[in-house]
Amino acid sequence: MAEAKTQAKSSGAAKAAPKRKTTARKRPAAKATARRTTARKTGTARKSAPRRKAAARNDFATRAREASRKAFLASLGFYGKAYDQVEEQFTSVQRELEARRKKADKLYADLVKRGEKVEKQARSAFDDFELPKLDGLADRKELEARLDKARERFSELKESVGFKTAA
Repeated sequence: MAEAKTQAKSSGAAKAAPKRKTTARKRPAAKATARRTTARKTGTARKSAPRRKAAARNDFATRAREASRKAFLASLGFYGKAYDQVEEQFTSVQRELEARRKKADKLYADLVKRGEKVEKQARSAFDDFELPKLDGLADRKELEARLDKARERFSELKESVGFKTAA
């Protein structure tokens, strides 16, 4: 190698010598032999390494199973919570709808009662009218006078009922 460097320098070529691969560093001899002898004596070094790998694999598999089970349970819990909320909203809407129906039924009954009262008042007002036969009324002034009287009674009836305009 030293010759290659000196030749490259002496020839003046621009090429540099190829880099060598670094070799793995060796451990000191005392430590290596100590480990070898203990491994040979006890016989646990070779057996414990596969056991450690198997234990690590089992531990990883167990943690993966636990994590996947927890994820499944979390999604199941989310579904259950969403179901409970929807059910609660549905029952509250149903209660509100029933309350509104009861209110509407009560309002409808009140309107029917009011209509019956107005009908009675209107019938009594119409019974008060004297309606002669139209054949006997030849006088135009008398007909207009009766018509004005009927309009006045109708306006009084309208005011008693509370209508602002005629329907």
